[in-house]
Amino acid sequence: MKWFDNTSLTIVIIGAINWLLIGVFRFDLVAFLFGNLSWLSRIIYTIVGLCGLYLISLYGRIGKMSD
Repeated sequence: MKWFDNTSLTIVIIGAINWLLIGVFRFDLVAFLFGNLSWLSRIIYTIVGLCGLYLISLYGRIGKMSD
């Protein structure tokens, strides 16, 4: 599962960079590359969101590792 954790973390980091661009420059990289709310950009947003939800499980796993 480590590869899935790393992949999810990478996708969430890319999503965070996109939010940074939106917040600072009002530039949506996903919309620029794939179209404003096209089916492909909606899939990308969904994948980023699902990876973020999955990474919530890291809190429990980090706690178990430190014990």
